[in-house]
Amino acid sequence: MTEILVQVGTEEQVPSGGRVVDHPAWPVLKDAVERIRPWQSKDGSIDFDAEGAPDRGEAELAVRRAVDSVEALSPLLPHDAAYHQALTKDLRRWVDEGFKVPDFLDSLLAFEPAAHREDGLQHLVVFPMYTQNGNPDRNFEAVVLRMVWPDWLAELERTRYDNPLFCGITFEDFTSGYDTNSAVLFPETIAVREAPERFSWGGIFCDREAARFRRVTEAAVDILGVDLPDDVREMVGDQDRCQQAFVLWDMVHDRTHSHGDLPFDPFMIKQRQPFWMYGLEELRCDLTAFREAVKLADDGFPQGRDVQYAVLFDRMFRFPVTGERVRNYDGLGGQLLFAYLHKHDVVRWSDNKLFIDWQRAPQVTNELCAEIEKLYRDGIDRPKLVHWLAGYELVSTYLAPHPGSKWAKGPDALDLSQPPRKLVDDVLPDEFPLSMFYEALSKKLKNVIASTKGITADSAERVAA
Repeated sequence: MTEILVQVGTEEQVPSGGRVVDHPAWPVLKDAVERIRPWQSKDGSIDFDAEGAPDRGEAELAVRRAVDSVEALSPLLPHDAAYHQALTKDLRRWVDEGFKVPDFLDSLLAFEPAAHREDGLQHLVVFPMYTQNGNPDRNFEAVVLRMVWPDWLAELERTRYDNPLFCGITFEDFTSGYDTNSAVLFPETIAVREAPERFSWGGIFCDREAARFRRVTEAAVDILGVDLPDDVREMVGDQDRCQQAFVLWDMVHDRTHSHGDLPFDPFMIKQRQPFWMYGLEELRCDLTAFREAVKLADDGFPQGRDVQYAVLFDRMFRFPVTGERVRNYDGLGGQLLFAYLHKHDVVRWSDNKLFIDWQRAPQVTNELCAEIEKLYRDGIDRPKLVHWLAGYELVSTYLAPHPGSKWAKGPDALDLSQPPRKLVDDVLPDEFPLSMFYEALSKKLKNVIASTKGITADSAERVAA
């Protein structure tokens, strides 16, 4: 354990501001974390009696290599010095306590990226965590990222869309848990002894979102024969422009969870609800971002126009056909948006081509947002079950429920003597199946969507080239 695998020079030899991923300590750290990950159980601990487990000395050496690497890289990132000090202490304590369930609360509390929202600022993050839409286990991950915080976005956050915890970020490099569909870095995914009273940041990787959006949109537009205006085609072809659209979309979406006439816990984390209620909440936040984007475009912000197209295309083309058909609330929201626009003649599928009325799309999309907001306002005066049924009625006005659904038959088909949370068991895994249109589109897009696993801006550009 005395072997020093990473030599660190003076601070002058390792100046702040250099790229973390170019430093020789980064591949050493990445390799150490990749060695540790397969040894970990679902809860992040290491069971040395399990098949394939290392001997304790091998595990200790891997953690030591990680500690040495973090200490070598930390001078590049003086704004994260307190976090890196707490991180190395947490790593050493994990070893000293016998590799039990990791507790990284101290380092989590020391990591405050939202306090330094500076465009291009790097962060080196190491935590035992699960990755949303990625790895469900609390394995260690190492991620190098950069903040996305251009002046125009900072001004909008300061003057119109206060969101002091939001961090727009991009990938520099990452370990295996992010070679997935995960596009977020959230503090609630990290292994800690107790949840803090409040979280102080949340990060969304706009580069992955933009690259995924571009690849799927290009394929969908080609398959469906959509006639894109020149401005929209240029946007889809421009990674940086799409990243700007997504970071703005994300910032407004994120704050909307706690704004508006909310009849419930805004994030619904502590409640068990039918998945269409989660779908309506996520769609409400996206449509609020769309509505604000219309206002921003009118006020001269070019990103506002781009956000409108990003919301429409991602929601209509990617969301409905992504993921499993089991309580897929984001897919449901995408289906609902398409069906609403179709019912109001904004989109038409005719002669094997999809036609979009670009002039009416903003108005009608905002009308759907208004319907959901009315549902919420009225919900404040309703019991929970009545509110859920009203949400079901809104969705089923535009989407056909499964013919075997109890909920579709109304209250008389449900055992109302049970508490509402028990009635969630009567919700079918695929309560609102795909339409024939989306069944056909899913078959043609599934390989494209699968190819976006682990995508970044760099990998997208390499494929395009």
